[in-house]
Amino acid sequence: MNNNPIGIFDSGLGGLTVVKAIRRLMPNESITYFGDTARVPYGNKSSELIQSYSLQIADFLINYDSKIIIVACNTATALALKVLQDKLTMPVVGVVKPGVEAALKITKNNKIGVIGTLSTIGSDVYKNELELANDAVKVTSRACPLFVPLAEEGWIDNPATKLIAEEYLKELRQANVDTLILGCTHYPLLTDVIQAVMTDKTKLVDSAHAMAVNASDLLVEHNLSAGRNNNGHLKLFVSDFPARFETVAKRFLGEEIANVEKIQIDTI
Repeated sequence: MNNNPIGIFDSGLGGLTVVKAIRRLMPNESITYFGDTARVPYGNKSSELIQSYSLQIADFLINYDSKIIIVACNTATALALKVLQDKLTMPVVGVVKPGVEAALKITKNNKIGVIGTLSTIGSDVYKNELELANDAVKVTSRACPLFVPLAEEGWIDNPATKLIAEEYLKELRQANVDTLILGCTHYPLLTDVIQAVMTDKTKLVDSAHAMAVNASDLLVEHNLSAGRNNNGHLKLFVSDFPARFETVAKRFLGEEIANVEKIQIDTI
């Protein structure tokens, strides 16, 4: 039994969907979250810089007694996960592998789609992991960069969002994918519109939910689960307060937020 918090970080606020999924699945677990809102986005930065940021933030989370670290950023997972795992003694996991494993369990025709940001799709991290696990899989990937601002604006039911989704997902429908990985932590907010465009024949893999399940298994495996009577708490840190911070964060968590602390980059 270990009541220390789970440490989670992302380049911004998208990783709060992972926080929400973990709190739903494991309400007794405490969480310390860091959103690097001053340096978002990570997708246009070098791998060396992303690795430096990730190590810096990991040290911060370790100083807050995190028992495991979850990299809730797809870009940081693709570019820095191995570096973190090599340098740290605690369990470190990223959002890619859980989504891949969930998709491989679901697919019936071995045709899997992946949507994500330009940097995530450009890295081929999902495609490579899927093909490494099953060389019979045919992967169709599509970058959907406008989904992030649409999710943050709360344009969930807006007709414009559906039109954009139809354009983005056209190739995936034509490829007859029966499973679609939401390869960005913003995308679960757009589940309804994505599902409507893809039809019920396509199963969606919510990477945030898959990450929560994986984290639960990891805690059990390492005997790090919190006690059943532990009152799990959430502590939020950011490197800057962007415009509409509270509105966007509330949208991701589905609840009012409190106890958000801004940390200067040079003090992390």
